[in-house]
Amino acid sequence: MATEIASPHHAPAVARRMAEAAKRFLATLTTEEKRRAATFPFFGDERYKWNYRPMESMPRNGLWLIAMTADEKQAALDLLDTGVSARGAEQTRRIMQREATLREHERLERRVAPMVRDPELYWWSVFGEPGGREPWGWRVSGHHVGLHFTVAGDDVAAVPLFFGCNPAESQLGPDKGDRVLPEEEDMARDLLASLDEPRKALAIYSPVAPADIITDVHRRVWPGIVPRGLAFRQMDNRQRDKLVGLIRHYQTRAADAIADAAWRRVEADGLDGVTFAWAGPEAKGHGHYYAVSGPRFMIEYDNTQNGANHIHSVWREWDGDWGEDILAEHYRSLHANGHPH
Repeated sequence: MATEIASPHHAPAVARRMAEAAKRFLATLTTEEKRRAATFPFFGDERYKWNYRPMESMPRNGLWLIAMTADEKQAALDLLDTGVSARGAEQTRRIMQREATLREHERLERRVAPMVRDPELYWWSVFGEPGGREPWGWRVSGHHVGLHFTVAGDDVAAVPLFFGCNPAESQLGPDKGDRVLPEEEDMARDLLASLDEPRKALAIYSPVAPADIITDVHRRVWPGIVPRGLAFRQMDNRQRDKLVGLIRHYQTRAADAIADAAWRRVEADGLDGVTFAWAGPEAKGHGHYYAVSGPRFMIEYDNTQNGANHIHSVWREWDGDWGEDILAEHYRSLHANGHPH
């Protein structure tokens, strides 16, 4: 008898935990109005809508954390924890709390911001029926947080996965010097610094960084949209290890099983063609940008705003955003087994 080959997105324990946590979250909601705000059909445009900017730039749909009771908030955070690693969970909470730091920075610097800065202006959304026979998904969205999970059977997709932070390093008050996403900058700088001049000339594609991540909040991104730069095969072993570490750092924002599956997909595709591109000055304190691009995935980072103290960073997949690849396989499998949809 043929051995069944597990899907490259296979994460059954995570899928079960997500379904259980999503059901608990929805069951905890105290009013029908809240339930309507938190739930959407799986199919349609809503699942693809996201933004990492303040709500004034793009109003969100979903149930606000600020509108939840204490029990509802705990259930919402428990759902969040099923999708991310322990580090990812801590950083998500710190990014949210950074809104209070940003508000204080703006007040002390006498900057008049038209945006409301509040650590509870984050939205939870559930798409479809958690744990049912059909695919389903969930989202956490707000300023500098964009988490999107799609589940089809035992397969889980976790992209786009966006983390940002402003200020990236607190400049004032008791948390002065605190950095929320330090590795995103430091690991890339370490890789850049390890390159000799010929390799560095290939990696640095522009002396000026773009104003933001190039992929922005586009529903679909295509190979070629981000710069290519220096290829893995052109690096020495030490530089290759640094690039692998950077890729794994982004993947391990997600729950362990999801991150491990993502890395297996990268290895299966091969690393030789994966590239690292940098824009902007090498010196700290200046606007800078980098992109890592592979056959299946891309990573993008930008830190140009607010005196290069404002990070945007994202992990996406060319065919896998919003689980498009696992959904295609799910429906192919149903059709092959005589279950037309």
